[in-house]
Amino acid sequence: MSTRRIEVVGPGRLDADDRKIWREIRAASGAPANPFLDPAFTAAVGRLRPRAEVAVLREDGFPVGYFPYERGFAGQGRAVGLGVSDSQGAVLRAGVRLDARTLLRACALSSWEFDSLEAGQDVFLPHTTEALASPVVDLADGFEGYVRALGTRSPGFLKQTLAKERRLARQAGEVRFVYDETDPGALRTLMRWKSAQYRRTGRRDRFAQPWIARLVEGFARADGDPECRGVLSVLWAGGRPVAAHFGLRSPTVLSWWFPAYDRAYGRYSPGLLLLLRMLEAAAGDGVGLVDLGSGPARYKETFRTRDLRVYEGAVVRAGFGGAVHRLGREPVRAARRFVRERPGLARTGARALEELGRLRTR
Repeated sequence: MSTRRIEVVGPGRLDADDRKIWREIRAASGAPANPFLDPAFTAAVGRLRPRAEVAVLREDGFPVGYFPYERGFAGQGRAVGLGVSDSQGAVLRAGVRLDARTLLRACALSSWEFDSLEAGQDVFLPHTTEALASPVVDLADGFEGYVRALGTRSPGFLKQTLAKERRLARQAGEVRFVYDETDPGALRTLMRWKSAQYRRTGRRDRFAQPWIARLVEGFARADGDPECRGVLSVLWAGGRPVAAHFGLRSPTVLSWWFPAYDRAYGRYSPGLLLLLRMLEAAAGDGVGLVDLGSGPARYKETFRTRDLRVYEGAVVRAGFGGAVHRLGREPVRAARRFVRERPGLARTGARALEELGRLRTR
């Protein structure tokens, strides 16, 4: 009979063997190689968030699983990088059976919150409160195959988008796309655009949180881990950036993370042009899947080929910490769910947030 032990360590204490085993377990699972569930992402967050930890599950001394999380007040836990991570969960070898609350007890956690739990996470699925669609673009048949299918589904969209690109070139100057831009100035421009977008739409500015800005800057360095590294893509017109995106990629999956554009060029739909050119370059670079992430957006419906499922929810144990979590988070989660289930109300709320954002930026 095997002996199981759970050891809690800081992400910085995971060695090369741990990273290798973690990735082997992920590869064997058959799940998409989403970079947010790579050990390099957990390590990067751990360097900036000192309360990030990893529970290492061992059977007869050999690692069979890894569970990354962040610890908060009263033992409340959350997924690593919650709010900016698009894929969350535990990394468990096939056949490992585990009870979620037993795992939390071993980690001295009273709760564990997630908002993008990966499908197939059987340990946590009983604790989900909502299933969300996460649109993806399949590029397994190459970009040409994808464009043929897109032209069949939305012939008008593709024709109009390419016409806008030609008009942009005529009116603003040569259009140039760089898939993997290394200019730090372009990254700063993207972050400035994105911060303005957050404020304009009444949302919390993620880049106002120093750890998020530093996380992105760290992944933007050219010497990143090839299993989980940043990619800055920029659309230029007349020698100036008009749209940009910063995402994370593994060898086979690119995650759509922080897109933004210069509103002065909005009539040319530069964000759509950027995404189209990025898909072409990504397919040529070995990417088979682009994950557009959950959250409503009309352009995602146009570009998507199918949806993955991600889940929102929390594992909560009885006790003081669990009660604190329920009091603080459940009303917020219920309110968001109420709005999402009523599209008309959601649109009204979005317009109100945009108006509030305009007032704040005056």
